[in-house]
Amino acid sequence: MRARASGAAVIAAAILLAACGATKVSMRPAARSFTPDDYDDIYGHWTRSEDEFAFGRLEDILHVTATFESWEFRWAYVVRYAADYSLRTEERTRLLRSTLADAQERHRFFVTMIGNRYRESDLTDERSAWRVLLVDEDGRQVRPIEVTRIRRPGAAERVYFPSITVHRQAFRIAFPTQHPDGTPVIAPDDDHVVLRFTGAEGRVDLRWELDSAGSADAPLALD
Repeated sequence: MRARASGAAVIAAAILLAACGATKVSMRPAARSFTPDDYDDIYGHWTRSEDEFAFGRLEDILHVTATFESWEFRWAYVVRYAADYSLRTEERTRLLRSTLADAQERHRFFVTMIGNRYRESDLTDERSAWRVLLVDEDGRQVRPIEVTRIRRPGAAERVYFPSITVHRQAFRIAFPTQHPDGTPVIAPDDDHVVLRFTGAEGRVDLRWELDSAGSADAPLALD
């Protein structure tokens, strides 16, 4: 039985990576070679926490952690999930093909958060205190096309997303990969992207620095 990093250790590593701000991640849609034990590192690379962007009193108003479910993250997730649940090769291939195809249509984020007022921290409630946006390096903003609250996280979600706690609300948030005019929401040469939580009480920006080298490659054929 292989050793697992504790949830606290994984989320601490993710926060440290965010605070350093030096780790660039790649949006390149190419094949990856991962083992199940690589998942924790990939989770840390693609997870950001508000601790990096705690502006004064915001530290007491909103605590948020988000994992960008990128092409690379999804690949690592499927490898880990398939190993944990002993999926057959064809089952793993089918799952990988499905999630990578979705990655070409949606930018997805797994978000956990807590605010001073529980109801106002529910992003699916019309009375939510927070508006969520995906912002590119030029400041162009996109609103989500899907926000789903996870009321009862399952075992896999609790293990694979250790920012889940009994105090935080969990959400899956999806944005389109293209603007209505057909241009990409995250362009191949963008050097960063921001997931923004903003409202009357303040703003929290979670930022991913992007390695644009080779990111313009054509998507990997899945057939």
